[in-house]
Amino acid sequence: MQSIPHVDMSVFKTDFDKFVQSIGEGYEVNGFVALTHHGIPASTIHQALDATRDLFALPEDVKKQYHKPGLGGARGYTPFGTEIAKDAKHVDLKEFWHVGREVENSDEYPQLVANVWPKELPSFKATMTELFSALDELGNQVLEGIAVYLGQPRDYFRKRVNKGNSILRPLHYPPIVDKGTPSVRAAAHEDINVITLLIGSREPGLEVMSKSGAWIPVTILEGAIICNVGDMLQRLTNGLLPSTTHRVVNPPAPYNEVSRYSIPFFLHFNPDVMIEALPQCVSDENPAKWPPITADDYLMERLREIGLIK
Repeated sequence: MQSIPHVDMSVFKTDFDKFVQSIGEGYEVNGFVALTHHGIPASTIHQALDATRDLFALPEDVKKQYHKPGLGGARGYTPFGTEIAKDAKHVDLKEFWHVGREVENSDEYPQLVANVWPKELPSFKATMTELFSALDELGNQVLEGIAVYLGQPRDYFRKRVNKGNSILRPLHYPPIVDKGTPSVRAAAHEDINVITLLIGSREPGLEVMSKSGAWIPVTILEGAIICNVGDMLQRLTNGLLPSTTHRVVNPPAPYNEVSRYSIPFFLHFNPDVMIEALPQCVSDENPAKWPPITADDYLMERLREIGLIK
């Protein structure tokens, strides 16, 4: 594998059966694809990346006003050097902000807490909610293809993620001051959620582990959106669709002397969805690998592992 497979999202409307095969086979290879012709305007993406740059350019004391202790980083600001990958020895070299689903009330799912918006950037809310909605819909289209590939009804996932605790994460990797640091921008890890959609970055560094154990730099067409399988979907498919280890390495000069910005969207199941291997993904040769668990219980378990919940 030289890089990740590309999937043309325009086929979703013109030849759904072909889309199903390309998305399913793409994910079976290595859990990562790049979505082209996805329909999200370049202006929406560039505005969001510019807003991310403006957000992290705010003074430290201003950003820290939006850090909410006890929430596990669920909304608002998480300072530099907080998150650590599962089983890693050093913290990641990043700071980030979490935007969740905008909800009228959280009676059904108290996990869907109110968003935190920086009053210093009045356009930030509109920019990020527009991107959240666009990526949420794109993710649902991907999941429609995956559902049919797995022998499920086309709307199997839509009704299981429509109130999910999904997260948009504007992310900043600052310039690397200490060139000898043992830390990297994001240590090797797998994502917790169902699928992740990633816009940006305009800088190199993302690498995916191939099945042979080699690290593959991700090279994609300009404007494509990277979309990978998370651990929740891996559990649901009993490993048929793999959640692949990936990392963001410290790049060579001159890239290590500038900031890197990206915005992943972590698409989640509704909190009460039971994650249990689909019957057609279980066989004598491939028995069920994991016990059933609710999406919220699994999320909390993993957030403790990466240091966001103590």
